[in-house]
Amino acid sequence: MTILLDSSVLIDALNHRKGRHAFLGELVSRNERLACCAITVAEIYAGMKPKEARDTAELLASLEYFETTRTVAQRAGTLKSAWAAKGVTLSLPDALIAAVAIEYDLVLATENRKDFPMPDLRLLALPGRTP
Repeated sequence: MTILLDSSVLIDALNHRKGRHAFLGELVSRNERLACCAITVAEIYAGMKPKEARDTAELLASLEYFETTRTVAQRAGTLKSAWAAKGVTLSLPDALIAAVAIEYDLVLATENRKDFPMPDLRLLALPGRTP
């Protein structure tokens, strides 16, 4: 299985919070593939402090990277529009992350499950968090 890591999980791992660093290590030891995408990389770098640059670059370089293609962008726009019609506002970054996960058949690991209500999106249960 390939797991797309949302920036919330990556930030916690980089800051050694909530046991996320150890959890990612456990996933790797079980031969799970860990991944990121353009949105998560941009969000991580947007909040990174200069002293965190080396650790951040090393972590992100260790992850598989999935492109935000035209098809992914179209899917994200469609998701955002469809959920808006239901009265649910999705942020464009979250719609793009969801679209990457759905398009490439990835499981999403996120602390913010409420931001990803799509029934066809597979979400990873995180330890220490209620579903």
